[in-house]
Amino acid sequence: MPEDHSTNAHLHILVSGRVQGVGFRMFSYDAARRLNLVGWVRNRFNGDVEIVAEGPRENLEILLGMMRQGSPASLVTGVKFTWQEPSGSYSRFELRMTV
Repeated sequence: MPEDHSTNAHLHILVSGRVQGVGFRMFSYDAARRLNLVGWVRNRFNGDVEIVAEGPRENLEILLGMMRQGSPASLVTGVKFTWQEPSGSYSRFELRMTV
């Protein structure tokens, strides 16, 4: 049975490499908002950027591809991600504090 890409999903992404201090968090934020996703993005003290996004699976896959490519000044060396059922607990996409 083919996968239904129109249904909503939850995507958790950890991006590693040169992704802090190069505009990657704002790049992620802008991309998610353009794709009409909800959730958040934040820097982590270990140097990664963490993204939680919910919305149409098709749009989340586009976001994942953009995170693999990275922003112009970044150098992505790794992307870890997991798919889950959407929580429905987000109303917009936001920037969060570093953890």
